[in-house]
Amino acid sequence: MREDMLTIGAFAKAGRLSPKALRLYDELDLLKPVRVDPDTGYRYYAVAQLEQARLVAWLRRLGMPLARIRQVCALRPAAAAREIRAYWARVETETAARRDLAEFLVEELSAVSVSRKDTTMLELRYCAHSDRGLVRPANQDTAYAGSRLLAVADGFGPTGHPASSAAIDALRVLDTPEAPTGNVLNLLDDAVRGATDAVHDVVDGAGEDAGTTLTALLWTGSRLALVHIGDSRAYVLRGGGLFRITDDHTVVQSMIDEGRLTPEEAATHPQRMLLLKALTPAATPDLRLQDAEPGDRYLLCSDGLSRVVPDPRIRHLLTSAPTPDSAVHALIAAANEAGGPDNVSCVVADVVEPTMS
Repeated sequence: MREDMLTIGAFAKAGRLSPKALRLYDELDLLKPVRVDPDTGYRYYAVAQLEQARLVAWLRRLGMPLARIRQVCALRPAAAAREIRAYWARVETETAARRDLAEFLVEELSAVSVSRKDTTMLELRYCAHSDRGLVRPANQDTAYAGSRLLAVADGFGPTGHPASSAAIDALRVLDTPEAPTGNVLNLLDDAVRGATDAVHDVVDGAGEDAGTTLTALLWTGSRLALVHIGDSRAYVLRGGGLFRITDDHTVVQSMIDEGRLTPEEAATHPQRMLLLKALTPAATPDLRLQDAEPGDRYLLCSDGLSRVVPDPRIRHLLTSAPTPDSAVHALIAAANEAGGPDNVSCVVADVVEPTMS
């Protein structure tokens, strides 16, 4: 055997890979041996392949899928570094979402949870309005606000308005005088499944270019359950600061999350309106609980507002408007002053102490 060749056993030890893994990588064309003995089938590797073997081992320790490892190994070092950075940014984003879910489950299942009777019950003061804007020939948005349910849906395609209306109508079963009983996220999840079916019936036959986004909050009297899919948004104004509590399910947002794009570059990116997810049977919406405090002001809006009115301006309008009604109309006016290129829908709700009768 040549001095620059290693047996599979020696190569596995030096590259920190098992012989079993090396055989798999051979089958997947990820790390091919230099020579295979025609009589015994024994694999031999070049010493120069150790660098790639170690890279594969490190990437596997990161949890990177084999298909993506193959892509990374085919790149030059600088490009491979960018790809690894993008992969890890995505892992951190997904881990944060799982952490939020784990925290919710711990709270729900903990035997020391605060009992309902000790929870201060609050109320909502709310307003919803939808506007066609100045450019679009029709309004495909639907906005709704009630004592328990706040929702915005942004329809698109030839059946956009029926789709957004169907989604909101399916959720309105939750808008009852009494606070929801049982696990509120399960209730919301069940209602969203009904909304998904309703939208599917409406857009059936219209193709993939028809559907709707959905962002909604279900009020329990002390907390809000959030469901979100698409690029409509939910914000909370608290203590003078404006915080976005949803993530856009768009191509450019995924590129920002992966470090491929800056927020400034995203604002003018040609694919900034391209959705990754909408309300379909194949897509999973975000579901989580949001703690509420007296004095909170919540905003739900379609991208007809957020795409043309910057967050500092939204914060100023929400802060200065005395009521939800005045806030909604000030926000819609601001979107139209910015050109009104899209339908714009807003729901604003204030969390307040109940009035004593």
